[in-house]
Amino acid sequence: MASETDHTTGTSKLTMPGGIPFIVGNEAAERFSYYGMRAILVIFMTQHLRNATGELEVMSDPESRAWYHAFSSAVYFFPLLGAIISDGFLGKYRTVFFLSLVYCLGHLALAVDDTRMGLGIGLGLIALGSGGIKPCVAANLGDQFNESNQRLLSKAFGWFYFAVNCGAFVSTIVTPLLLQKFGANWAFGVPGLLMLLATVLFWMGRKRYVHVPPAGTAFLREALSGQGLKAIGKLAFLYCFFAVFWSIYDQNGSTWVLQATHMDRNFLNREWLPSQIQVMNPILVMIYIPLFSYVLYPAVNKVFTLTPNRKIGIGFFLTVPCVLLIAWVEYRIQAGDTPNIGWHVVAFMILIAGEVMLYQTGLELSYTQAPNAMKSLIMALFNLSISLGNMFTSGVNFFIQNADGSTKLGPVTYHLFFAGLMLITAILFVFASRFFSGETHLQSVEN
Repeated sequence: MASETDHTTGTSKLTMPGGIPFIVGNEAAERFSYYGMRAILVIFMTQHLRNATGELEVMSDPESRAWYHAFSSAVYFFPLLGAIISDGFLGKYRTVFFLSLVYCLGHLALAVDDTRMGLGIGLGLIALGSGGIKPCVAANLGDQFNESNQRLLSKAFGWFYFAVNCGAFVSTIVTPLLLQKFGANWAFGVPGLLMLLATVLFWMGRKRYVHVPPAGTAFLREALSGQGLKAIGKLAFLYCFFAVFWSIYDQNGSTWVLQATHMDRNFLNREWLPSQIQVMNPILVMIYIPLFSYVLYPAVNKVFTLTPNRKIGIGFFLTVPCVLLIAWVEYRIQAGDTPNIGWHVVAFMILIAGEVMLYQTGLELSYTQAPNAMKSLIMALFNLSISLGNMFTSGVNFFIQNADGSTKLGPVTYHLFFAGLMLITAILFVFASRFFSGETHLQSVEN
């Protein structure tokens, strides 16, 4: 294991740092493991979950949604713990390596035990491992750059984001088929093997990384300094708006999957499994990233300057018609009709356009606006917005369950509630964004 010591890259402005391929490769394999497991989670809980005697003991739809979003909330809460360990004590490399091993154990628990106990242990370990490494991996990528090659930072984050969706694309196709043909053990086991591969890839690049040492008590001093509190306050203000978006976005893996079970899934001359249509998410991201960066954004900039705040605002407003479309599909289902799964493709086209404008902008802002000793902490706060969004959705689903199995919100009203919430958030952001500005902080050549 490499020691946590400073050294410079020695690279020119046109050369990517040597550690980037290992970081990007690690991210692709890790995202395969995470999104593969998550793609089948709701179907597993509602169709395959068993009790200690081996008999089926599945969850209801609202209960499975509540579990799904509680897990997602935990995944995006633990980055806060990972950031504190990384920035204050172990450094990014050691934090990622050791928590990746915890992550692997979580997949193992899901693969060998298909009861609620195995589900709880597995999801708990995965939440700790996946969440804990999340801010460190992204911040570690940023640490590979300094003032001499910072022009390549945006491109590196673009490849990083592409790797996320490449891994998600493959796993969303493969793991539902594994569940259907070979059962839960294989469906959860294969993502576990990919997480092991991700850990090995990250270890292989240990001698090529720029290792920024943990700040120790200086981490706390900077976090509590005037500059640190100012940065946290401004970004936390922004993240409150992001949380509402994530409360809706992550329902494509829960509510949308359950809705798909009642739809005509014949699309593009094939029968899709309910959880497979999520593959549109990574496909569209991989299409949209270059399309937006090289075509849409330059074209819009000729008309008006597309600032980060404007990208975020547009992303918020795009989410509203997406949710209204899902509400309309639900209305047709409740009327005895069987709408085609192609409507989900249209909804994904709208949703992912908003995600690309929001996520990549938020990721880059989170790194550049954070003081150098607080990179992982700020990345953790960005992820905490996803946690809060999922916590809210989980709470709504627990709250609407009645003892007799009915729900306080009807299927259509449920979606209209979230559409209204998103519209109010988008309007408020238009006014609130005028107060958001920040300073850019990058690692200097000397550091």
